[in-house]
Amino acid sequence: MKRTIVITGATSGIGKALVEAFSEDNIVFAGYRNPDYEIPLKKISSNVVPFFIDMEKTSIIDGAAVFIKRQAKKLDLLINVAGCVMAGPMETMPISKLRKQFEVNTFSHLRFTQKLMPLLEGSKVINISSMASFGIFPFIAPYCASKRSLDILFNALEVETNHRVKVVSVKPGVIATPLWSKSVQINQDCIQNDMSYNKEMIFLAENALKNERRGLSTAKVVDLIKKIDSLKNPKPSYVIGIDAKLGEIASHFPLSWINKLMDYGLKLKRLR
Repeated sequence: MKRTIVITGATSGIGKALVEAFSEDNIVFAGYRNPDYEIPLKKISSNVVPFFIDMEKTSIIDGAAVFIKRQAKKLDLLINVAGCVMAGPMETMPISKLRKQFEVNTFSHLRFTQKLMPLLEGSKVINISSMASFGIFPFIAPYCASKRSLDILFNALEVETNHRVKVVSVKPGVIATPLWSKSVQINQDCIQNDMSYNKEMIFLAENALKNERRGLSTAKVVDLIKKIDSLKNPKPSYVIGIDAKLGEIASHFPLSWINKLMDYGLKLKRLR
């Protein structure tokens, strides 16, 4: 019997790889924002049901949940993948960009999950978090904070509901996905115009583009998520990638030590 799975952020990177993997034997509701992706998603498999969702608009999130509830009586798995990166220095970061970061990476997933809760009884929710949730990396602090908040809020959801849903956080390190080039594009304003931190922002952009080529394969993340899906009692959190494991270890250091490491790294970048 086919299971029913919902995946947001399904048009590229980890999300698309998950749709391709899970739709072989399951019905997969695949979330997209750009209408150009609706037909390509349908072409992946006859088991794929594309649905429109904009993670910044609550009315559309609610509408997406209604669309799914009209077609499914039970969901076996929800995978929250959609996300973005807001970069820049805290000294000049527009509060509107901070709000966008949390809307897309945190609040939207919680709202969407809340709306689908009647169908998720006894099922799993897997969130694509990040190694960034372990620390506060300079110039991408909004991203770090949004992922940490995602972990905290969803962990509370499981405990408060007496484990009616099983929540799992997957924290990858650097993964080779289009998220990196998208992050450069979406942050062009501060990369090009913030003269106070020009060296740092240029380094950040260059490093992001390198990550898109040298990161871990999305297939590795898919394999881990399929393993989690198969387990009756998975752990609350999984890390994948050597960098993510090192980040987890470093997160246990005193904050003063972590800050010194960050200071040293920034000093090297400023001397370039």
